[in-house]
Parts: sequence; C-alpha cells; structure tokens
Amino acid sequence: MSRVAKKPIALPKGVELNVQAESVSVKGPKGTLSIAKSPDIDVKIDNGQVQLSTGDSEKVAITGTLRAIIANMVHGVSEGFERKLELVGVGYRAAMQGKDLSLSLGFSHPVLFKTPDGITISTPTQTEVVVAGADKQSVGEVAAKIRGFRPPEPYKGKGVKYAGENIIRKEAKKA
Repeated sequence: MSRVAKKPIALPKGVELNVQAESVSVKGPKGTLSIAKSPDIDVKIDNGQVQLSTGDSEKVAITGTLRAIIANMVHGVSEGFERKLELVGVGYRAAMQGKDLSLSLGFSHPVLFKTPDGITISTPTQTEVVVAGADKQSVGEVAAKIRGFRPPEPYKGKGVKYAGENIIRKEAKKA
C-alpha cells in the first residue's frame, strides 16, 4: 500500500471527523469541510488518530491522495491556511472596500475583487494582501486569481507576487 496512506492523521482537540459511506466531513473551530470518498476506502478513527486503508490494489494511489486531503482539512479547520501577496511597483496599492478588495495596479481603473465565501482578505499595509481561510485549495485559488491581475514581469519585477517568491530577472537589451 501507499506509504502516504499508511501514515495516521492526528486529530487535535476540538476537531471532529464524521465518516459516512460516501463522504468524510471535518468540523472544527474555523468551520466545516467535507469531501466525497470511494466506498472501497475504509476510514477508521482510533484514539484520536485517523487511519485509511483499502483492499483494492487499484485504489492505493487515491487512498494516499485522500489521506493528504483529509490531513489538510484537519489542519484547515483547526489552524487555517494563509497566503501572503506583495504588490511591487510605483503606485501599486491594495485596500479593502467593505468585503471587496480594491487594487490599483497601474491600469486606468481600479480592479475590484469580490471575496468568496469562506475566505477572508486583509491588507495590513498598502502593499500587502493576506488571504486566509480553512480550505487550502480555495485560499490558493483566490491568491492565484489576485496574482493573475498583474503577474510580476521579469525586467523590473513589478506586479503582484507571493511573499518570498523569487522572480528570475532578465537582462535589459543593450544598445
């Protein structure tokens, strides 16, 4: 069986895992998440740990994937996920207008981004945007959409980039 699927998932205090025939749901202080599962995959809870197993040799890979997704769900409902973005460029700013994010990215108009459900966006400074939530995929998707409005360009590095992202610079054309 998959080495990833064999590793147990520890359930922290305040997190409940409910297993039905077709789905697994995780409830914690930051919210509730659920995912569909194959009936061939067994999910057992023993002494605050979750163990996955399957008897079908063709379901081994998906068992490891399901284990990783459930581990991310447990982490998300207990601690949450966060993605930080930085705005690099003269006049590039971010500000919250109610629940919407307003971005000034050098266009003739401000870019308005509506915050989806389950996600919180904050702007600690004018050049920082923090995307947080319980679902890892949703947090990454929202951060990628915001970055997609003005990806960093390779000559000066201007644009929206992830915090800690290394932009490979190109040399300017020489005369």
